[in-house]
Amino acid sequence: MEDREGCIVKYARIIGWGKYLPEKILSNQDLERIVDTSDEWIYSRTGIRERRIATPDETVTTMSVAASRAALAIAGLDAAELDLIIVATSSPDYLLPAAASMIQHELGAEHAAAFDLRAGCAGFVYGLAVGTQFIATGMYRHVLVIGAEIISKFLDWQDRDTCVLFGDGAGAVVLQASEEPTGLLACCLGSSGADYDALFVPGGGSKYPFCQEVLDQGWHHIKMNGRRLYRFAVTTLPQVALEVLAMAGLAPRDITLLIPHQANARIVQSVCERLEIPEEKVFINIHKYGNTSAASIPIALCEAVEEGRLNPGDHVLLLGFGAGLTWAAAVVRWGVPELSISRLFSWNFIRECVPVSEATVTACRATALLTVLTHCLWQLFPGGREQR
Repeated sequence: MEDREGCIVKYARIIGWGKYLPEKILSNQDLERIVDTSDEWIYSRTGIRERRIATPDETVTTMSVAASRAALAIAGLDAAELDLIIVATSSPDYLLPAAASMIQHELGAEHAAAFDLRAGCAGFVYGLAVGTQFIATGMYRHVLVIGAEIISKFLDWQDRDTCVLFGDGAGAVVLQASEEPTGLLACCLGSSGADYDALFVPGGGSKYPFCQEVLDQGWHHIKMNGRRLYRFAVTTLPQVALEVLAMAGLAPRDITLLIPHQANARIVQSVCERLEIPEEKVFINIHKYGNTSAASIPIALCEAVEEGRLNPGDHVLLLGFGAGLTWAAAVVRWGVPELSISRLFSWNFIRECVPVSEATVTACRATALLTVLTHCLWQLFPGGREQR
């Protein structure tokens, strides 16, 4: 398939990545003062030490814009060059319109189509799959995929089974058409709709529109059956992981890094044991942020890159599950941004970072420059990679 510039494309390279996390930290010790729980109880069952909580002024839109600007800066791309914006979220600012439309406006992505995607905590991987398809067909060249959530505003802060688990945040990636075998190589998506009520918000939709009864019954809060979710995750995720690896022609040992949905450390441990993936190949940040739903995988992906855990050619396994009940597994071959040095320091590159802080701009530019230089070294010394 040819894109609009006449190039034959099949793949969608990840050329930019960014994240945003609220500054407010809510620790387990803080929760001890508002609900019957303890740091030991929370950490032993979930692996969480603290989480980030959005302020009243922070929304899915504002967080997504910040994460997107950072991703566009790494990509060296103007927002006006975007063809499509996909936002995976279950907590948009409004029932109408889609958060994606407001994000499009704030970014100045005047030529981009925009829509929200709802697939629970698996939503980002769903969005990655959808965005890749738009590029693979040749319809679009640049796609922005965002995972963003503000779960804290839907919690019952007296329910210790849910309020200790969730946090807020946003992550984003920029996809670009590529002829090279990079980006999403294979994906496996699914849903078990019979279990929809294992994790849901009963009120506020068309079945139970918001009213006094919804408020009195607490139906505007998240309801969760932890045991059902645990059983679902530890049985489903290993199966779909093996399925998607087979689709990509790989085995668990070929994976450089596993980035799972950051829901529960015990779930991740169980999945890794079944797949025989060693601890050093798993990226975990749940202790810092809790479960940020659709934002957890893109946030973790960004941090993995920032910590030097990914290099060109590495294979990454993404595993997500959540409300629906949905699941999503994907194999991604990590590439590098195709940036020129002149583009890195161009006015358009700097403008896309505003109003991101000066420190963030500097960090984005440095990261992008180092990525380009690393790519050049791999090209000059191809044998070095095999000797790692």
